[in-house]
Amino acid sequence: MKKTIKKLDDNVIKALTQACETFKQWDCGFDWLTHTARYNAFPGSLMITCVFELDAEVAQAEDTDTARKMRQVIQANLLKVGVKVKDIRRHVRLDSEESCLRDDDGNWQQRLSRWQG
Repeated sequence: MKKTIKKLDDNVIKALTQACETFKQWDCGFDWLTHTARYNAFPGSLMITCVFELDAEVAQAEDTDTARKMRQVIQANLLKVGVKVKDIRRHVRLDSEESCLRDDDGNWQQRLSRWQG
């Protein structure tokens, strides 16, 4: 990985770690998050997955204001490290451990590869 790409990825990780710590305090069922990106097509290829334990928690987050607030926090943290995306809704998706177990036998790498930007 080239130095500039490594630094960019480190900044994305820093921003997402701060967002993750915020979400863990919200008592909404959020568990963890991860990201994928092709840095030759960045930031358009950036895909962030926020993982909840249950499908019902994902549905509740989408039905309430939680999902929108999560996207706002992620966008604000990315901006702090110099990463600007056009439409954060295209870069953040909510998922669940329950769905991964049901659809992909718990294989997150396989699951995430389908949504890579």
